[in-house]
Amino acid sequence: MSSTLSLENAISSPNCLIGTFNFIKKSLTIFPKQNLKRDQKKKEKAFKRYLKAAMAGDSDAQFSLAFCYDNGWGTTKNEVKAFEYCSKAAEAGNIKAQFNLGVCYQNGEGTTKNEEKAFEIYSKAAEAGNTNAQYNLGLYYQNGEVTTKNLEKAFELYSKAAEAGITNAQNNLGLCYENGWGTMKNEEKAFELYSKAIEAGSLDAQYNLGMSFELYSKAAEAGFTKAQNNLGLCYKNGWGTTKNEEKAFELYSKATEAGSLDAQFNLGLCYENGWGTMKNEEKAFELYSKAAEAGLTKAQYKLGLCYQNGCGTTKNEESI
Repeated sequence: MSSTLSLENAISSPNCLIGTFNFIKKSLTIFPKQNLKRDQKKKEKAFKRYLKAAMAGDSDAQFSLAFCYDNGWGTTKNEVKAFEYCSKAAEAGNIKAQFNLGVCYQNGEGTTKNEEKAFEIYSKAAEAGNTNAQYNLGLYYQNGEVTTKNLEKAFELYSKAAEAGITNAQNNLGLCYENGWGTMKNEEKAFELYSKAIEAGSLDAQYNLGMSFELYSKAAEAGFTKAQNNLGLCYKNGWGTTKNEEKAFELYSKATEAGSLDAQFNLGLCYENGWGTMKNEEKAFELYSKAAEAGLTKAQYKLGLCYQNGCGTTKNEESI
């Protein structure tokens, strides 16, 4: 069983499922490496406490005990035992245990592989609000594996998981918006979601945004304002291309001239920070002011900071 002490590192390819057994520790402590012998004694002592509580029917202890068996933490590694205690905790309503039980059935870890059973358990955990189960279930619906293919349902599940911060769900939701899978096609929303996933370290989102970069380039050349702004973001951050702040500045300028408030705000950032142009706080203030007057919330906030800090204008905290 491939375990982790943190949230699982989900595989975000739309053809893959999460392949980790995620246990959230309960009352466990990470001990200094230099005290390994003493640490082992503490682990063994914790294992005995979990065992005693698990035998008394405590579902959290059963889940923690499954973690111990899965990792060989304070005891001998035993996937069958891990499955057994995870099953008990899941039956008692422990949602994290339900998700991990689904992973066991999906991968045949500690039990016979049974994807139909995995789907059934993920469905229960997803309904109870487990975001990782929602993501896995979305993949089943997207691919039509052990259930009827349903892109609308996949979109719905990715949306819930993405909103909760599951990086791979953000990437897959981006794919849905980009391709019109289960929802109306919306390349702006796809770009936004890929960007969030990239910030969280998703390589798949980097690839997908790289593909979008080519499309934005063509659209920007054709004069589409939103594409010019988004292409500027790609150049500014090195998404799908080599980082080039001068090029980003140029694209923001074009989009601003065409009336894009987002580009106007981004151009203000360029002037304020000297990205791709000479630093000019007065010009930045001017751009923030125009965007703020037009109702752009982030520009209004930025304008408040300018008054507070005297950036490009006279310091005036009464104007905040």
